[in-house]
Amino acid sequence: MSDTPAPRPLPAVGFGRGASGAAVLVALLVLVLTVGLWHLTQGTSGAGFGDLLRYALGARETVGGVPVGDVFTGSRLPRLLAGVAVGVALGTAGALLQSVTRNPLAAPDTLAVTAGSYFALCAVAAFGITIPLVASGAVAFTGGLLAAGLVLGLAGAGAGAATTRLILAGSAVAMALDAAAAMLLILFREGTTGLYAWGSGSLAQLNLDAATRAAPVVVAVLAVAVLLARRLDVLGLGDDAAASLGVPVRATRIVAVLCAVLLTSISVTLAGPLAFVGLAAPVAVRLAAVRIGVLSRHGFLIPACGLAGAFLVLLADVTLRAIMGAQAAASIPTGIPTSLLGAVVIVILALRLRDRGSAPRAHVPVRSYPRFVIVMIVAVVLLAATVLAGLLAGSLWLRTGDLTLWLQGTAPDLIARALDDRAPRVAAAVTAGAALALAGTVVQGTVRNPLAEPGILGITAGAGLGAVIVVTSGLPGGRTTLIAAAVLTGLATFALITVLAWRGGFLPDRFLLIGIGCGYALSSVSTFLLLRADPYDTPRIFTWLSGTTYGRTFTDVLPVAVVLLLATPLVLGLRRQLDLLSIDEDTPQIFGVRREHTRLVLLAIAATAAAVSVIAVGVVGFVGLVAPHLARALVGVRHARIIPVAMLLGALLVGVADTLGRTVIAPSQVPAGLMMALLGAPYFVWLLHRSRSTA
Repeated sequence: MSDTPAPRPLPAVGFGRGASGAAVLVALLVLVLTVGLWHLTQGTSGAGFGDLLRYALGARETVGGVPVGDVFTGSRLPRLLAGVAVGVALGTAGALLQSVTRNPLAAPDTLAVTAGSYFALCAVAAFGITIPLVASGAVAFTGGLLAAGLVLGLAGAGAGAATTRLILAGSAVAMALDAAAAMLLILFREGTTGLYAWGSGSLAQLNLDAATRAAPVVVAVLAVAVLLARRLDVLGLGDDAAASLGVPVRATRIVAVLCAVLLTSISVTLAGPLAFVGLAAPVAVRLAAVRIGVLSRHGFLIPACGLAGAFLVLLADVTLRAIMGAQAAASIPTGIPTSLLGAVVIVILALRLRDRGSAPRAHVPVRSYPRFVIVMIVAVVLLAATVLAGLLAGSLWLRTGDLTLWLQGTAPDLIARALDDRAPRVAAAVTAGAALALAGTVVQGTVRNPLAEPGILGITAGAGLGAVIVVTSGLPGGRTTLIAAAVLTGLATFALITVLAWRGGFLPDRFLLIGIGCGYALSSVSTFLLLRADPYDTPRIFTWLSGTTYGRTFTDVLPVAVVLLLATPLVLGLRRQLDLLSIDEDTPQIFGVRREHTRLVLLAIAATAAAVSVIAVGVVGFVGLVAPHLARALVGVRHARIIPVAMLLGALLVGVADTLGRTVIAPSQVPAGLMMALLGAPYFVWLLHRSRSTA
């Protein structure tokens, strides 16, 4: 026999601790009831608490000619019940996902479960397929399960994935699914505004049917989750310890994930993707468990997270309507304040994070100089071919002879108009792609993470917010004001991320997670402004936010070209420092490099390039991820070679995405940013899989 003692089972919860846990649950229930009563008093009809109380006591009154009973049962109560059901579902789902992954940032949103469910439902709705509530739940469940399986498989979360890797995987997969959903919204313009608002999470309900049908399912799944409590407690000791105590680890994880996905799909079916409740509620309860130890037991943790989720959803809804007024808040989804809340939670947790090093990378062999020359020549030729194809392709296909006539100024009217429109668009795509690739190369090198890029860091989201502010507020100054606002907000976002990340020393993982959190917050503000704008302008602004070259002129290209001319030699001049920073934390200091100062300079250049690119093509993701990684695989790890190749590849990728977007469904057009997301997502999935297998 082995001398090593077997792990001891966890002690049972005593009466005193059980009583304190019950007291916490009762306190949470009281909070939910209190905010629920406040919730019932809000609405556009003018019926107040006194009217509802008299109705409950048997009085039959009217407010504004509408019976109070109709207001109560037709509007107020359905919204309240939907909020409670969604909150309980998301809070419980988040608790289960955090427990099975042993990761404090795991949630339906960060694991792309919400995005998968939303995309599946959006696809059904966009094509006008009418299905009952039960079938909608099944569709959402399938989409969420596939997305969760993909993220967990790529991140290796079953064994306890690193926080940064899990969030990067979830963010990128969610970005691709959101891009696919956005493409459907743009192609089916008749329902764009309604679908877009619902896609941000809305508690508005037509009647009581949906909530009353969903409630028993939520309760049943919650009961199953509570039955798993003992197993989840033991699972927290580690896989080996849990297995030695007789816990079926794999089966427990599968059942818990299925319960979480089912709860999330019910939530999305009821209210759309209500963001980050599944993150904030479990985090709040787990933080409280530090002082109230019994909450660390899943028998109390799971129902507490459900009640905390209901409280947060109702509180976000009543606060929004209290600040804006019921009438004004009617067009603003509840998901916007919950997204802001989730972003704050991510930033707070990132500030508490201990760095775990960069993401694992596949081995990159040393490449020869002749190979670098060949790659440069091939990239230049392909870029020239892409530019030519971009000029000739479209709803009206042209010939090279037409291009010659246009350059000579003798082209017929129709051809001249087509090329006058296409030439600035091609120039915008090429220059913006090069700028994003340059920014991505710098970001990946400085934070030593090949899965990072300006879009994930929130820099482009900040620049996009600046542009949205100008468009929706009607500020004077035209394109000049738009350019200035985008650049300033992009740089301000970078400054905010840097200040927060620098507390206690710069840690690459912390910088990434804070950037992701800020990106979510800024995107929520952009959505808020977009939904407050003239509904007639919503599809146009939404298309621009999705990344497009539509309507661009050479004036829009000029700022990007100027930044490229200034930034490229600066980055090339710092190529040696960038090489050293990309190795580890100690090597730069050995060679006398001022690590923090150099990082700050390089990241400021990257932020400027990414912010200015928004002027040319809107918000485009994945370019800053794919182009540097391809360049590194082709020419090795030296940045003197990576930088020019990555810029050529970035220009090539956005140029191809723009051309495909203008031609595949001509005369309709798909924004270049959505095409880039759909093209870049499969590559990112492959990259994550490869980096995991070679870790």
